[in-house]
Amino acid sequence: MLISSPLFAETKSFFEININNIGEPEQLVQILNVSVLMAFLFLLPTLFLLMTTFTRFLIVFSLLKQAIGLQQIPPAKVMTGLALIMTIFIMKPIGMESYNNGVVPYLEKQISYQEAFVEITDPFKQFMIKNTREKDLALFYRINNKENTKIEDIDLITILPAYVISELKTAFEIGLLLFIPFVIIDIIVSTILMSLGMMMLPPSLISMPVKLGFFVLIDGWNIIIGQLSNSFVL
Repeated sequence: MLISSPLFAETKSFFEININNIGEPEQLVQILNVSVLMAFLFLLPTLFLLMTTFTRFLIVFSLLKQAIGLQQIPPAKVMTGLALIMTIFIMKPIGMESYNNGVVPYLEKQISYQEAFVEITDPFKQFMIKNTREKDLALFYRINNKENTKIEDIDLITILPAYVISELKTAFEIGLLLFIPFVIIDIIVSTILMSLGMMMLPPSLISMPVKLGFFVLIDGWNIIIGQLSNSFVL
C-alpha cells in the first residue's frame, strides 16, 4: 500500500523535520517564506485574470453571443479558451520582460525575492497604468484618503482594482457597439413580419440566420479580434 511505502515514510519524515522540529529562527523564516510562496501560487490564476487582457476579451465574447442570440454556440469553454489564447499572445512581450528581469536573476541568486517580486510585477503594473483611466485611479485614491502621487510611485494594490473597473467599462462599451447592428436587424425583421401579418411567427426564427449571415459576411471574428488586440496600449 502507498501508506506503508518507503516513499511515503520519507515524505512524512521530511515534513516532520521542517515543521515540527524547528530549532533555529532561520528555519522558521524559511518555512514562512515557503508558506507565502504557496499562497501566492494559489492566487496566481486570479491575478493572471485581473492583471491581463483576459477580462476584456471574455466579456466582449460573451456579449457578442448574446447580441447574435446564441446561447450555447460557441460553447463557453471555447470562448474562454480563445480569450486565454489571445491573452497569452498579447501579453507575451510583457511576460518575457517580467521573466528576464525578475525570475532569471532570482534563480541565479543575483537578487532577493523582494527585489524579484518588484521586477516581476513592474511590467504588469506599467501595462495596467497605460490602460487605466485616470478617473478610476483617482477613485481609489479618494477611497484610501491618499494624496496624488507620481505615476511611477503607484502601488500595485491601488492600480489593480482601478484597472479592473476600467476594463469592465471598456468591455461594456465595445459590447454596446456590437449590440447596435444586431438590434437593428431584429427591429427590421420584426417590422417586416408584422407588416406581412405573420405575428405568430417568432421574429428570432428569422433574425437569427440573418444575423449569422451578416456576421459571417463581414468576417466578424477577424474584425473583433483585430480591434480588441489594437485597443490595448502596450
